[in-house]
Amino acid sequence: MRLDDEKTSSNVEDRRGQRSRRGGFRVPMGRRGGGIGIGTIIILGIMWLVFGVNPLEMLGGGLAPQTQQQVPQTQSQQNSPAANDEMGKFASKVLSTTERTWARIFKENNRQYEEPRMVLFSGFVQSACGAAQSAMGPFYCPRDRKIYIDLSFFRDMSTRLGASGDFAHAYVIAHEVGHHVQTLLGIAAKVTAARARTSKTEANSLSVRMELQADCLAGVWARDNKDILEKGDIEEGINAATAIGDDRLQKRSQGYVVPESFTHGTSAQRVEWFTRGIKTGDIRQCDTFG
Repeated sequence: MRLDDEKTSSNVEDRRGQRSRRGGFRVPMGRRGGGIGIGTIIILGIMWLVFGVNPLEMLGGGLAPQTQQQVPQTQSQQNSPAANDEMGKFASKVLSTTERTWARIFKENNRQYEEPRMVLFSGFVQSACGAAQSAMGPFYCPRDRKIYIDLSFFRDMSTRLGASGDFAHAYVIAHEVGHHVQTLLGIAAKVTAARARTSKTEANSLSVRMELQADCLAGVWARDNKDILEKGDIEEGINAATAIGDDRLQKRSQGYVVPESFTHGTSAQRVEWFTRGIKTGDIRQCDTFG
């Protein structure tokens, strides 16, 4: 990607290196009673490592807000400038390109785009959706409308998943921004309400549709920024989408797949919807619910 001429975003909070109290981080109980075994915890870690939604919330328990020990932010934490290191600048510039893309698209549809904030952290972070460790990867929290990411995740993408390249990393950020767009459009709230009223299998199916739509929206962003893409960038994104399919991850972690447990879609589905966004550049073509 050619980002040298891109500006950095003003919506970055750099909390790396800051010490946080680890209050409120707990493992929830399952829906029908019983605890979560270590094998499940490992799988959840892998799932959160490569996807953008907190899997603890998908289990029905989640991190109850009233039980969490919130860590108050100082004024410097809330308004810290974009990071000055290479990876920090990269993430900030990618976020800036998403701001430009979605501001234009929202304006064309007579709406105003509210920019999300991106929190860079290391090791551990407290969000309005609960506490998280870096091993669980980047995620978007609709309660505070912030994207949380430990930049070491990009290294893990390359070494553990075989998904390397700057565009593969940018795709992750664009996917999380896609969840923010879903929140602004009211899609996330409707899906959350629908999931609470249905069976676990159907709830998983709705989650798949949410994630595939975020992939498609990431593709729309890529199409809108084609001028800064280089040869091989799209292939990097497709490779990343392939690497994080539910079927691929389950096969890798446990040797077999359980389709009814999918929450993010197969590799083929993720590639299909990401590619659809790239080809059309039209958010109306990202209706995974229709």
